[in-house]
Amino acid sequence: MNDRIAKPLARYAAWKRRGDFVFLSGVIAVDPDRGKVITSYDDIPAEAQRLIGRSGEMSIDAKNGPILVQSWYVFDRIRATIEDAGGAMSDVFKLVQYFRSLRDYPEFARVRRLFFPDDPPVSTIVEVSGMLPSPEVIVEVEATAYLGR
Repeated sequence: MNDRIAKPLARYAAWKRRGDFVFLSGVIAVDPDRGKVITSYDDIPAEAQRLIGRSGEMSIDAKNGPILVQSWYVFDRIRATIEDAGGAMSDVFKLVQYFRSLRDYPEFARVRRLFFPDDPPVSTIVEVSGMLPSPEVIVEVEATAYLGR
């Protein structure tokens, strides 16, 4: 099993395959092995920092960094989970995206394009008042993929 796949934080399945469909529970930017919410560029690989636009300017990175790094982390976990199930990101056809603030959507959408450069999935976008396990979590994404050929 891939150690980068989405993992549950409580007693529920992170994902299930039913026939040719793969359903992911909401994925958040939390490393359950370290008990850490991902909030900083330093929490993700250097190549990912470059891809999502770490500027090196503290005021810019402090403001945009949390949504950018959480978005990247969530999509990286979705990709690893779908690949572990035998698919690819191009098999993901539906996303449900939950935000603490819809003001974060433009930065999130920029990162999402890195993972879906050609044919984006159908999407639902919702603003919510909070997410578990802490207020540091600002985005959660559910994904559904079809692996039938």
